[in-house]
Amino acid sequence: MTGTRRERRRPQWGRMRGYAWLLPSLLLIGIVMLDFNTSAAFRIVSWIVLVPGLAAAVCGVGATACIAVVSLVAYALVDHAWPDQYKAGLPDFVLVALGGALAALVAALRVRQERRMLRMQDILETSVRAVLRPLPARWAGLEQAGAYLAADVEAQVGGDFYDIQPSPYGTRVLVGDVQGKGLGAVEAAAALLGTFREAGYHEEDLRTVAERLEIRMLRHRVHTTAIGQEDGDRFATAVLVAFSRGAPGVVDVINFGHEAPLAIGPHGVRELPDGDGAPIGLCDLTGGLPPTRRVPLAPEETLLLVTDGVTEARDRKGEFYDLQGDVAAAMAADPGCAAPGLLVRRIRDGVLRHSGRRLTDDTTIYAVRRLPETEESPGTGPLPGARERGLSEKEGYF
Repeated sequence: MTGTRRERRRPQWGRMRGYAWLLPSLLLIGIVMLDFNTSAAFRIVSWIVLVPGLAAAVCGVGATACIAVVSLVAYALVDHAWPDQYKAGLPDFVLVALGGALAALVAALRVRQERRMLRMQDILETSVRAVLRPLPARWAGLEQAGAYLAADVEAQVGGDFYDIQPSPYGTRVLVGDVQGKGLGAVEAAAALLGTFREAGYHEEDLRTVAERLEIRMLRHRVHTTAIGQEDGDRFATAVLVAFSRGAPGVVDVINFGHEAPLAIGPHGVRELPDGDGAPIGLCDLTGGLPPTRRVPLAPEETLLLVTDGVTEARDRKGEFYDLQGDVAAAMAADPGCAAPGLLVRRIRDGVLRHSGRRLTDDTTIYAVRRLPETEESPGTGPLPGARERGLSEKEGYF
């Protein structure tokens, strides 16, 4: 989901297109050679009409038109080389000419559709980045890595979301999963992320950030209902984590009915508090927000957060993916795999392998751990030019 995907795709597409003419050319040569090396009872020169048809499927408009003309000339020369009584004649000449013209038209329609699809892909990737914005590997005192796998491979985005928000009070992390699928789930995820990025920066109390998320989901449901969308009961499970300044050995966690985070380090794998709270948007059913829990997290431990697309991934026998077992086995084989990037790749590959790449739900894998206090990272200091603009200490931080 990076911003360079389009740049990587187009050169490869261009290189393939540059050599695409070879396939119809080889077909043309094969038909001509076969026609010359068979008896008069087996004339296949009219098969040349297949050549521009193949070109229409793999070549551009100009190349298809050129191949159609070459095919017509080749037909005329090959047919002229035979005695009069064996010539295919004018009807097949018209057939090849008409086939070439239709092939050029088909190529033009295909290229137009391809360009339209590329534009739609650009729009889609921009939408993905608006919801799941790219994050540096080292940001705001944290080392992080994430992977998102959409159940709808064409859509590439669904209701899963994650983000990091630096603030004057520390760094906040949000990982969640909006109930449902489709554009409605994407809109709800975008609404929650927008609120998190503002509240996570300005609010000192993590519980206030959680309250803002709850209110935002309620407001979003009211709005979607008012405009006639059938999203009046949408909610989201999520985990809100605060890495506070001056407290390197603990994190504050608010769990909105989400999968329990895992702490992974040299001493093994342990589960943090599970989702005993209600999802975002349903807290009024339980009388209030989930509790804020302060839990130990050693500096060398990695915090792993996943959505239910991981834990509910099934194989052909219907067995669920064993997340803790897979991570524990990986840690036993190589303790270094607790690094966020390595850990995310391990779980992503394990989920895809276990499910046979048949994902039934959007899947998010997110891992984060503290950087050593001596290591500098972007997002931890004052905003550039904050003092010159007269911002206060609170306002002038990332």
